[in-house]
Amino acid sequence: MAWGTLGALATAVCLLIYLVAQQTWRTSANDPQIQMARDAAAALAAGRSVDTVVPRESVDMERSLAPFLIVFDADGNVVAASGMLRGGVPRMPRGVLAYARDRGEERITWQPIGGVRIASVIVSYSGSRAGCVLAGRSLEETEHRIARFGNLIALAWAATLAGLLVLVAAGSSILDPRRAAL
Repeated sequence: MAWGTLGALATAVCLLIYLVAQQTWRTSANDPQIQMARDAAAALAAGRSVDTVVPRESVDMERSLAPFLIVFDADGNVVAASGMLRGGVPRMPRGVLAYARDRGEERITWQPIGGVRIASVIVSYSGSRAGCVLAGRSLEETEHRIARFGNLIALAWAATLAGLLVLVAAGSSILDPRRAAL
């Protein structure tokens, strides 16, 4: 009974530690994109040309860890992009762009194709040419880091359960004189 209770407590603590670390790493993966999307949206709202806002160098979203920008018009059509996937610009679901337009900003994990996961921040802008700016970056390294941490937590959890089992067994034999005599 004591081992089961302690084991459940250890399991809950390990899961909580994993969840906090996972969420911290995942949300911090948005940090560069927040700045990029907000700055690009402000520049476009101020009347700057899309060509001066979106980098000319193309980023292969499937292979590169570099951040990229995609500018959408008010109808959700791509105006300019530095992020490319297999030779084209992947489509963003119009509902996501509509939500970003209504709320001003949206942060999502975007999976345009299997195996490609992007930490994305979408910021709307107004002015003579209203639309949205998406800043994105691959989640590959973040997800590897989370997986490694998950393996460490699983190892720590198993070691804790084994240690608790030994501790409870040793404690019960010390406290129970009948077991100590055997």
